[in-house]
Amino acid sequence: MGGIDLLGRLEQDSARLRLQMQTLARQLGNGQRGQVLGDLTPQLPRALDLKTELARRDIYGGAIDQAIERSAATQSVLSRLIAIGREFAEDVAMKIDPRDPVAIGPFAERARAALVEVGQLLNTRYAGEYLFGGSDFANPPIPDPEGLPSGGMATQIATAVATLGGGNAATVAATTKIVAQTDDTPFSTFLTTTGLTEPRRSVPTEDGAMVGYGLFANRNASAPSTGETTGAWARDLMRGLMSLASLTPANAASEADLQDFAATIRDGLRSATNALADEAGALGQTEARLKATRDLHETVQVTLTDQLADIEEVDLAETLTRLQQTQTALEASYGAIARLGSLSLVQFLR
Repeated sequence: MGGIDLLGRLEQDSARLRLQMQTLARQLGNGQRGQVLGDLTPQLPRALDLKTELARRDIYGGAIDQAIERSAATQSVLSRLIAIGREFAEDVAMKIDPRDPVAIGPFAERARAALVEVGQLLNTRYAGEYLFGGSDFANPPIPDPEGLPSGGMATQIATAVATLGGGNAATVAATTKIVAQTDDTPFSTFLTTTGLTEPRRSVPTEDGAMVGYGLFANRNASAPSTGETTGAWARDLMRGLMSLASLTPANAASEADLQDFAATIRDGLRSATNALADEAGALGQTEARLKATRDLHETVQVTLTDQLADIEEVDLAETLTRLQQTQTALEASYGAIARLGSLSLVQFLR
């Protein structure tokens, strides 16, 4: 009966080797140690920790990527606003000449067109959200950009400019500044109420860490405004363009006043462009910080992925060797069973 017991043991060994071969073949096919997390015992707690940390850093990386993309779109707008400010400070306000009143009309028309463009730029959206509207992503920060040349702020400035003459250039300039500082008609209700005190839009970069990058259409975010300023680069830019748009050939009747007022316009536009440049520079530093943080997350993710792979994945070369060895052992087991099965009953009983 010993032969029969031996045959049973050989069949059990063959079944074990077949199961082992199936496991090795699957591992060789997909590179994974197991089909479910439970197959990773006792490394399962460590694997779960690694997966959680990878997911956390992936979420932060994705949020940072979106912030960088929004920041890049904002930078494009700032670049165009700077170009407009410089154009009208150096190319228009510098060229206003009381001795050439005919040129004033075309300058004013250019300023009106630029004013509309400024409003449209401040209404720039990225991924369906307004970049300069604070947390009010769904509504434009400038409700009526096409109406800026005839809106409340522009009308009040035009009324003041119409009185230019008789040595009152400083008074007219002061009036336009007060109007630009206090009149909120160009901006959304949100920006002039709740938006006045809300913090900048920020992105979480790590647990407990937020980096601000959002800008507003009616107030500065990082840059200070200095010189001939209302305190905000957007208001300075609008004030200058609205003042230029309000000029008529009749203003050339008072040569000194027109020259002095044009100088004030120029200084205000320069203040706007300087603050815009500082805002763009600060935003650029923020982008660099965000990119460095994102790169750090990616570097750590590579390390974590390698650690997880050591737990979840097999060494393909080693697995192939084991598969070949198991196949050899299984073939030997089959051979032994075949030889044992060919023995006669008499031989078994000897």
